[in-house]
Amino acid sequence: MSADEGRRMTDSGATERPIRILLSDDQPLLRAGFRMVLGTEDDLDIVAEAGDGLEAVELSRRLLPDVVLMDIRMPRMDGVAATRAIVDARLPVRVLILTTFDLDEYVVGALRAGASGFLAKDVPAEDLVTAIRTVAAGEAVVAPRILRRLLDRFADVLPDPAAAPPKELHALTEREREVLVQVARGLSNAEIARALSVSETTIKTHVGHVLTKLGLRDRVQAVVLAYETGLVRPRR
Repeated sequence: MSADEGRRMTDSGATERPIRILLSDDQPLLRAGFRMVLGTEDDLDIVAEAGDGLEAVELSRRLLPDVVLMDIRMPRMDGVAATRAIVDARLPVRVLILTTFDLDEYVVGALRAGASGFLAKDVPAEDLVTAIRTVAAGEAVVAPRILRRLLDRFADVLPDPAAAPPKELHALTEREREVLVQVARGLSNAEIARALSVSETTIKTHVGHVLTKLGLRDRVQAVVLAYETGLVRPRR
């Protein structure tokens, strides 16, 4: 049974089981802080702690937590390498990266490696809890300020209108490419719907088609692909 199936409500109406979390950070005081914050939530259960990336991978293989809160800079194996190892092993485990740095050389690497989210460690407690629930549900989350700085550093917000669609995107319709551009800008479904004057349900459908056609897991991977294919242009 998959991790997601294990969280579904039973036929008898029993409550879903808590989201199982692995804390991975080389600073014990930070782990203690996270444990204090998350321990007050009835639907969250911290099953183990890791002091480095290698231990995080080993515990992920053994315990199969739903979400790993992963520090990006750790001894023996950093968060990027640990995330890649977890994803490559096809474990039913999702990784939420936490860092004291809003944006550094590891951000794109972590997202490309398969992280489902990226947050700063000073994120408000309620936002961290919401992010864990979002990632556990199969969605992706990136702190708005990190995504904005990522966009500012790597890409313009508009595609080159004279350029032909990248070959990787040939499967998409013109409207789906337009929606992908808006996703790469960091807009929510509601914001894209307003920008394109359509319903939010329509945008949700378009986003789903984009992810399916391109073989992407979530919006974060869609943003990275938009950079890599040149759908959004690097600044000069």
